Amino acid sequence: MNGLLKKSEVVNELEFPTEAELLQRARDLIPMLLKKADSVEKNRMVSRETIAAFVEAGFFKILQPARFGGWEMNPAVFYKVLMELGRGCGSSAWNMMILGIHQWEFGSMDPQAGEDVWGKDNAQIVASSYPPFGTLTEVEGGYVLNGTWKTSSGCDHSHWAFIGAMRKDAEGKMIDRMAMLVPRADYEIVDDWHVFGLAGTGSKSLVIKNAFVPTHRGHSLIDYQQSDRGEMYLYPFNQVFFGAVSALLVGVAQGGIDAYIEQMKVRTDTTGGFPAALSPYVKDRLGNAVVRVRSARARLLQMMAETTELVAQRQLVPTHDRVHYMLDIARVGRDCEEAVMLLFKATSARGIYLDNALQRILRDVIAGANHITQNADDTAGLLGGYLLGQPLPPMVFERNPV
Repeated sequence: MNGLLKKSEVVNELEFPTEAELLQRARDLIPMLLKKADSVEKNRMVSRETIAAFVEAGFFKILQPARFGGWEMNPAVFYKVLMELGRGCGSSAWNMMILGIHQWEFGSMDPQAGEDVWGKDNAQIVASSYPPFGTLTEVEGGYVLNGTWKTSSGCDHSHWAFIGAMRKDAEGKMIDRMAMLVPRADYEIVDDWHVFGLAGTGSKSLVIKNAFVPTHRGHSLIDYQQSDRGEMYLYPFNQVFFGAVSALLVGVAQGGIDAYIEQMKVRTDTTGGFPAALSPYVKDRLGNAVVRVRSARARLLQMMAETTELVAQRQLVPTHDRVHYMLDIARVGRDCEEAVMLLFKATSARGIYLDNALQRILRDVIAGANHITQNADDTAGLLGGYLLGQPLPPMVFERNPV
């Protein structure tokens, strides 16, 4: 339990749902998500009704600190929920992933930041744009932000946003990578989200002009140190956040497997008239797709199991393990992309019609695999170099690696 909690602030444990209950709630929403998937893509944003359904299911409380009415659960529970929701609609599940992961971030921040957001309403939703597109200027009592930040998924549903920025010293040298928490009044949403995959995520740009951010609303994204924060917040930031993207992609790829099985069970070959399911190639592609997705899922959950053993003893995850986990996470996008492409190629001309869900799933998984967290090429080289005795790059695992 979080060392910052007061006994009166702890949510009654009887109010906590079990992991199984949360997963069933996610599965129960899949039919609705499937039905809405096309309209979500056409509207280029997730409906407010869908976000309300996620709120009602309690998904935003999974990672929220107990002192703010959340359930302070293991991030692996959140991952598994995303793996189910992704089977219904990639864009909707992506919004749940982005808008729901930020609750975890507050667990290692100054508690006043959480009070600012949830002091009066603990259902307030937080969006983000972490790439350091704009400028950060240090001033007395905090910082000032200026610039345009791209791809803020689900920002139309948010009341606040985390903004990424590089902190520099007087000589202009980067000394830290930060996240700044700003209220909705401090940013303008620009609708520039016109893309071929994950089009329904509404990942629009945020424009910020001279927004003051008090010191307690900023925190380092890479300063991984011991503190008295609750054990569920002792995982590294990159592991929890990057892993959430991968978990979502596992769900989307599983949705592709679901769609493929549904289609191939009833399809007949146009030349011979025999059931398509009898084709060894149809079966082979399905089996190879399944093993890729299952392997990706297993890697993520194994990573969480191993690190949970450490944080349960209030230990930090060693850098050596973190470097390996980074590639475990990043490789998921490629595995899922390959899995869905295997299936799509077996659908022939039928697969290219817009009323075939598999083509949308393919576009979504390709777009998701292009996310920076899924950069398996550079991450593989990073791990290889590390194992060969080369130094780690700055601003990834720590500020100034030795």
